[in-house]
Amino acid sequence: MCLPQASGNQFPRGCFLSLLSLSKPTTMAAAALNGLKMAATSQAYLESMPVNDTRKLLSDLCRHFYGLGWVSGTGGSITIKVHDESIPKPQQLIVMSPSGVQKERMVPEDMYVLSPSGCFLSSPSPKPYPNKPPKCSDCAPLFMKAYLMRNAGAVIHSHGMESCIVTMIDPLSKEFRITHMEMIKGIQGHGYYDELVVPIIENTAHERELTDALAEAIEAYPKTTAVLVRNHGIYIWGDSWIHAKTQAECYHYLFDAAIKLYQLGLDWSTPDHGPIKKYGGKTNMSVKAGTVNSNHETEPSRRCIVLDIEGTTTPISFVTDVLFPFARNNVSRHLAATYETDETQDDIKLLRTQVQSDLEQGIVGAVPIPPDDAGKEEVIAALVANVEAMIKADRKITALKQLQGHIWRTGFQNNELEGVVFEDVPEALQKWHASGIKVYIYSSGSRLAQRLLFGYTNYGDLRKYLCGFFDTTVGNKRETKSYVEITESVGVDKPSEILFVTDVYQEAVAAKAAGLEVIISIRPGNGPLPDNHGFKTITSFSDI
Repeated sequence: MCLPQASGNQFPRGCFLSLLSLSKPTTMAAAALNGLKMAATSQAYLESMPVNDTRKLLSDLCRHFYGLGWVSGTGGSITIKVHDESIPKPQQLIVMSPSGVQKERMVPEDMYVLSPSGCFLSSPSPKPYPNKPPKCSDCAPLFMKAYLMRNAGAVIHSHGMESCIVTMIDPLSKEFRITHMEMIKGIQGHGYYDELVVPIIENTAHERELTDALAEAIEAYPKTTAVLVRNHGIYIWGDSWIHAKTQAECYHYLFDAAIKLYQLGLDWSTPDHGPIKKYGGKTNMSVKAGTVNSNHETEPSRRCIVLDIEGTTTPISFVTDVLFPFARNNVSRHLAATYETDETQDDIKLLRTQVQSDLEQGIVGAVPIPPDDAGKEEVIAALVANVEAMIKADRKITALKQLQGHIWRTGFQNNELEGVVFEDVPEALQKWHASGIKVYIYSSGSRLAQRLLFGYTNYGDLRKYLCGFFDTTVGNKRETKSYVEITESVGVDKPSEILFVTDVYQEAVAAKAAGLEVIISIRPGNGPLPDNHGFKTITSFSDI
């Protein structure tokens, strides 16, 4: 929360003493941490180079953002944590811009310095008329939510025109969605083929009254790095000021693109950005398709289709007889060729963690991986043994799927692999896409592997018909909560507006329990289904 402010450079006694009071340490680590807190809030530290540099950086950014139209009319604000490698981020001090001042004229001395918990440690001195008395940003309690809930390193509040108008196009929408735009790659955790989702909260008369709604949006959208405020602006955060600034530029670009596409009558939320669909004279940015009402107008019930891969879009034999053997046969070659790269080191780190867990649980086939100083060859040999055992057991684990995706990428890019889909799949994808139905993939394979399979198929690149990809990072495919997570991610009003197609009975049961419509795919080579399973079945997508 935003606490009572100090005048001049005096500390609020209650906050300062509360911050510095030390309970009896139970460990040396606790004592060291308390020592860091004391050092970081001393008058000497408040006047140190890290704090002063952050003050100056903030004033420079305010001038820059004023030129972009993000903080004009004294609106908008910025806050940055004081980066100090000797202090953990949660304990770092916070520098925040003031409220109600000309952002392009601010100087370092105008900034507030706060403790990690939001207590004011340093306030600017009053300036003569016509300047107003100093006041910390009205955004302070909202900034603190981003710091506490996301461990952010910086937060930007922009009043950029694009971020305001884009929330007005559909006054009932609770989300902004866009896909297949290059600048999406600048948003944390997103790629070109992914769908970017930004929650929208309703505006209030006073900034502080937005605090609870912002916190609820942050909690409801764990992957988001921004929250739009209708008719107002946007809050954006990142691990550092550079990350927050980069994302802010990308968000504003995407909002501007969406507005211009809308003016051209094009739908930014679909992969090909084709004409906006109209049903019954009403424009819909996320159209449904399906049934007809009594007025003979289209009134569909299905907005999204989520497809499994193995046994649904693609023969199981392609995965078991082509992809898995390719990965297994090329593990050693891939690791040896890319061992020093950051990507492969990340893969190895994940595998080490997984194997250690497997050894503790007594998983068959798990063998210890020697430390790095044992030599590259010995490490790779142990990794290969573990990966081969994982593949043989057909384990659905992220560590394996991530490495397989990287190996398959090389194969697809070198034309050693070509994705295979059933002959009815391309036509169905094209038809659904033309009808405005959004299609997603949910597979135990990594998102990278999914994009490769549909990007290099025997029918060409089919990714233009797909809005996004889900893998086991959202959860196990046989758990209901995974489908709840997908429902919250694709932007439907209710789960029944999603059709899930799979060949696995247990997945069908889990999806149905989450409220999704479910159809089981029967393809050559698929496993048998239980008697009286109770699900509708198809043998071709043309039956949907």
